[in-house]
Amino acid sequence: MSALTIENLDISYGDSKVTHGIGFTVAEGESFALVGESGSGKTTVLKAIAGMARSWSGSIAVFGRPRSHGIDREFARQCQMVFQDPYGSLHPRKTVDATLSEPLTIHGISDNGERVDEVMRSVGLDRRFRFRFPHQLSGGQRQRVAIARALILKPKLLLLDEPTSALDVSVQAEILNLLKRLRREQGLTYLMVTHNLPVVSFLCDRLAVMRHGRVVEIADVDQLKQGLLEDPYSRELVELGAAHPKT
Repeated sequence: MSALTIENLDISYGDSKVTHGIGFTVAEGESFALVGESGSGKTTVLKAIAGMARSWSGSIAVFGRPRSHGIDREFARQCQMVFQDPYGSLHPRKTVDATLSEPLTIHGISDNGERVDEVMRSVGLDRRFRFRFPHQLSGGQRQRVAIARALILKPKLLLLDEPTSALDVSVQAEILNLLKRLRREQGLTYLMVTHNLPVVSFLCDRLAVMRHGRVVEIADVDQLKQGLLEDPYSRELVELGAAHPKT
């Protein structure tokens, strides 16, 4: 089954059209990347899927169910987003416990304590962090909380917006290994936005290259690793990545 199907997706902000005819499919259990330079429309696609950018046409379907333009609680149980900045995505006056419990309360799920403990263990956070505030956590710990918050409703599809780019280099590998393990253990599907091609090589199965709001190429990650991407812009990205490697 397809976890995500995007067809002819045009997204606008006011009178400005950001994407043009975007289309791709992500299989259940797959890790798929959207890559391209800043301004190519990658994150805008994630926002449309998540319901944060509502001015769009075309179709978005998650596990065969069409995505509406509004707030959809049932959709939230299937799909969640992890944001780029772990410093900005957590409420500074809420403890880890409050942050993780809030989605459960909203959705009427009563086993708060057990599920919070379970999800904290799954992301490698000890119980002693449960009643701490974000300013008492490191960047890596905050991103683990953000991932835990995304997983608390037990979705099957995660939207990952540059999940390691705001972290210290020493912590990036820990979070990438965590994401890889969670995908394997929980049968998750990932759609990840990144400009970091080594991250794509490590975590993803396929990628779509975006430029000026359009998909110019869809390829297997083996093609990326072997330098066999076909579009000239795709090859240019690889060359830029080789000249300016990021960990």
